[in-house]
Amino acid sequence: MRIKNHKDFGAGVMFTVVGVAFGWGATSYNIGEAARMGPGYFPLTLGVLMALLGLFIAFEGMVLEPGEEDGDGKIGRFAWRPLSFIIASNVLFGLLLGGLPKLGLPAMGLIAAIYGLTIVAAMASDEFKWKEVLILATVLSIFSYFAFVYLLKLQFQVWPSFIVR
Repeated sequence: MRIKNHKDFGAGVMFTVVGVAFGWGATSYNIGEAARMGPGYFPLTLGVLMALLGLFIAFEGMVLEPGEEDGDGKIGRFAWRPLSFIIASNVLFGLLLGGLPKLGLPAMGLIAAIYGLTIVAAMASDEFKWKEVLILATVLSIFSYFAFVYLLKLQFQVWPSFIVR
């Protein structure tokens, strides 16, 4: 059978591979049952659903012609710049939130980590505007503080240690 829409087929294969990987990884944890879920239950369920969704999308890519929004249905060049900024923003978030004690980098806390994540991730777009990004980072910081620290009572550093002392 000939692939009619390479974009959908490629996306379906990617979803299937990631879903199978998550499902497989979840089997190393206690799965439990629906009434008493273990730590592997949720990732296994998501992995299975993602794999099934991927199979459906890949099948559509083999059967359906590309629509008007898909263009010719061919996979274009890979967007390395946005991918790099998104990965870098997540690494920066982890470094700012937890620090790197072996290298002498102190934890900067939740607020600084969210600002760093938001600014670097926004640089992935061609429409980067400082004012909008800083407003978004502020709203996300306030929401995250109230959701995680105030409501859920999670115990982690919110501010850099040199501010709190």
